[in-house]
Amino acid sequence: MPGASGVNVEGSCEALCRTLVSQNGLQGETADISQSVLYTSLMGLLLVADNEKEQLTLGSGRVGLRNIGNTCFLNAVVQCLSHTRGLRDYCLLKSHIHEKFSKEEAKLMEAFSQVLSGLWDVNDGDTVVNPRQFYNIFKEVVPYFSGYSQQDAQEFLRFLLDKLHTEINRRPYVRRPGKEPEQKYARISRLSEEAVAMWKKHLERDDSKIGDLFSGQLRSSLHCSVCSHYSNTFDVFCDLSLPIPKRSSLGGVTLKECLDLFSQEEKLDKENSPMCERCNRHTECTKRLSIQRFPQVIVIHLNRFTTSRWSISKSTVYVSFPLTNLDLGPYGPVDCGPVFYDLYAICNHAGTVNMGHYTACCSDENGWCFYNDSSVTTVSENQLQTNQAYVLFYQRSNSTATIRK
Repeated sequence: MPGASGVNVEGSCEALCRTLVSQNGLQGETADISQSVLYTSLMGLLLVADNEKEQLTLGSGRVGLRNIGNTCFLNAVVQCLSHTRGLRDYCLLKSHIHEKFSKEEAKLMEAFSQVLSGLWDVNDGDTVVNPRQFYNIFKEVVPYFSGYSQQDAQEFLRFLLDKLHTEINRRPYVRRPGKEPEQKYARISRLSEEAVAMWKKHLERDDSKIGDLFSGQLRSSLHCSVCSHYSNTFDVFCDLSLPIPKRSSLGGVTLKECLDLFSQEEKLDKENSPMCERCNRHTECTKRLSIQRFPQVIVIHLNRFTTSRWSISKSTVYVSFPLTNLDLGPYGPVDCGPVFYDLYAICNHAGTVNMGHYTACCSDENGWCFYNDSSVTTVSENQLQTNQAYVLFYQRSNSTATIRK
């Protein structure tokens, strides 16, 4: 029967993916996977098994990018993304051609993949890659970046990932009439079920390799001081923007202190608080942020730039951060256990607000390198931590998670 084989393939695919999820230490209730990801995962595994000889052959990756006019922000971010292995391999294999459903032409993705092809050329023929075509296409897609003025690297990263996702979205665009009714979860007894429901709703619209790698879920919990009602909202994030605790110019802080400040309880007065669902009015409340779903790659933005009414200032506080085994478990759901990440790339900003320069430090199989536009030099681990660190890229490690008692 024609229909029967489809069901079997679907069941086999889902069973296989569930097995892989469980082997990687993910909890059952958080292991929902979109249909397209299930098929893609199975097909990918079959292709690997049948075509082991057709693995990617890569160069060293230690190739610079030409500065084409105040584009150090672009060069630093591209080098960091180039060392994001899942994204690099996806681009070099041009996997988006086989799985995209978006109606948009993948012009930016093609140009970005071309840059990565030059950076990872097995012959290392060019010591410098020119990103001009990629940047021109990016400016067409995001006119905000037109011109030759210096731009913010983290802002560029956000726009780039968003536009790449839009081009390679596995979900076809469907126009939804009017405003969707707000979902109520009063009858759902478990908080995790509400989070999973919201995540599935997200995947119905947005499902791409960018999301597979970078997307996580934040939980915002509000506690009303009048009626003691708790309410939760869940939002998708592709990076965490962390405040830096204030210190003297000589005193340093740790990444843990930044994370603690990000997740600490915040008091909101009536003017700044949302409507209490039970009181049906604005009340004083407390707010707390936590990570509900952990991404494979977590991008941590150290918020060094502060905007006031008249000016922008930069913090040069030294922030120390672990190179391996960054445990984000304490900032996740209760009893989720340790969630470990390893650092693989850093985007640095040197100088002032008006006269700054971006560089990158990235790791590969042979150690760390310092990427300064077209220049590439080796660097030791004890040289990585400076007060110039701006955006940190961490990959979730394969350490087996244990449940915290």
